[in-house]
Amino acid sequence: MTYKVIQWSSGNVGKHAVRAVAERTGMKLVGMYVFSADKAGRDAGEIAGIGKLGVKATDDVEKIIAMDADVVLHTALPSLVYGEEPMADIDTFCRLLASGKNVITTVGYMYPQVYGGKFTKQLEEACRLGGSTFHSTGLNPGWMGDLLPVTMTALSRRVDRIHVREISNFQHYPSPEIMFDMMGFAKTPAQFKNDAERYKFWLSGLFRESVQMVADALGVKLDEIREKTERALAETDLETAAGLVKKGTVAGQHWEWAGMAGGEKVIVHETVWRMHESVAPGWPNGDHSIVVDGEPRMEVKFDARWIGDGLQGTAMHAVNAIPYVCDAPCGIKTFLDLPWIVGKGTVHVPKKKADKKKKK
Repeated sequence: MTYKVIQWSSGNVGKHAVRAVAERTGMKLVGMYVFSADKAGRDAGEIAGIGKLGVKATDDVEKIIAMDADVVLHTALPSLVYGEEPMADIDTFCRLLASGKNVITTVGYMYPQVYGGKFTKQLEEACRLGGSTFHSTGLNPGWMGDLLPVTMTALSRRVDRIHVREISNFQHYPSPEIMFDMMGFAKTPAQFKNDAERYKFWLSGLFRESVQMVADALGVKLDEIREKTERALAETDLETAAGLVKKGTVAGQHWEWAGMAGGEKVIVHETVWRMHESVAPGWPNGDHSIVVDGEPRMEVKFDARWIGDGLQGTAMHAVNAIPYVCDAPCGIKTFLDLPWIVGKGTVHVPKKKADKKKKK
């Protein structure tokens, strides 16, 4: 079977997704939605930097809705970045799902049960109308802070605490939309406070989803999820790939979301984000890590410099999920509902060199 794929957005993650779909057997790109009128009409392959694919990008949502496709890879920025209501993303998902297209997104809602029945009812109804499936994925949350710790516990006799720590330096991350508009860096303390509810819905919701999903996967009833945060301001002007972070603006964020049970932290997701390596030297440094305390104690570390590959990793987790999501029953399907997602068809097998017979 060949899965017909529409790519929704052409940013850093979207370009990686297009490249992967174009080279996979069993997948075919049939459409691309773009937000910029300048990109509309251009070939999707050229936008992704791989040459023509014979698929023209469009900024007309109705054309995408009417298109024949199996799945939409939705890798756009959250609607909150553009000052829209959270429901704007849900509305988009529902239109696509009701049209009969499965949706895989990297924008959040990985575990929409966290937000209560309002969102889940809309998504489930749209899935029912279109006979389609909704799935959200990502790198962290979506892999490092969710799938890996749950997988590690398969070796556990007893688990006392799971602690996931992400340490990221975004100095070379080339997206002002994500860094400044979505995550609130380079804003004054007053501006950050003014936008606190927006960040809280997206950032806090995103990681609360992660903590709750791990808890549900392990059968842990949480009393609450406690949140705390600390910010660091730039002591000098900082030049970054996303743009200038001026002195006195937000240059570092240290968050913790802790799932509490019996008065103790049992599932902890910690993020340490810096816009420059010089920011907040007293905060944790080093590698990303996952620690499962208990019997036995296990720890996995990842090179903290992986952020450049993180864009590609996010895209690949979505692309690799395509067969699983398209073949799943309709409805909301989280990681807990799908089979183990692996990179089928990604292993490069060198071709054997023909033996050259020596001439007599």
